[in-house]
Amino acid sequence: MKSFIVGLWMFLLKIVGNIPSHTIRRIFYYLLRFRYPKSSVVYSGLEVRSPARIKIGANSVIGNNCILDGRKGINIGSNVNLSTGVWIWTLQHDPQSSTFATKGDQVIIMDYAWLSCRTVILPGVKIGEGSVIAAGSVVTKDTESWSIYGGVPAKMIGKRNKDLKYQLGNNHIPFM
Repeated sequence: MKSFIVGLWMFLLKIVGNIPSHTIRRIFYYLLRFRYPKSSVVYSGLEVRSPARIKIGANSVIGNNCILDGRKGINIGSNVNLSTGVWIWTLQHDPQSSTFATKGDQVIIMDYAWLSCRTVILPGVKIGEGSVIAAGSVVTKDTESWSIYGGVPAKMIGKRNKDLKYQLGNNHIPFM
């Protein structure tokens, strides 16, 4: 019975993630315990697990077709941009386990981080303030603040300007 309820819950969240209206999606997300500030934007196609364990700061943007696995907790800061297709995992199978057990930890993404398209963040990672993760990268370890990372696995490839003045989330595309 429990697996049926979990499956139904995930199905409802998947349906809601594809509603083509920010306002209607937000209402349904609220009913399903996924809450985020009015200044933040969640685009369509989101796949979310354990929404009550996901915290999103002000003026952040979650792009199209992202996966947020909140089973162990995700804390996303303010003015964070998750581009299209970002996957954040908090739980995974232990390759050393003879029973295929799972292990994991929360993911923390600090203010002004930018995760470019198709990046993957693995369990227990902390993305430093102002960090940029290049498209297609897989982050397996914590990142330093104000640095640029790229590759598989992601490695530091540069530094980022600390003088940021933008606020995300205010200008979103309706019906996305």
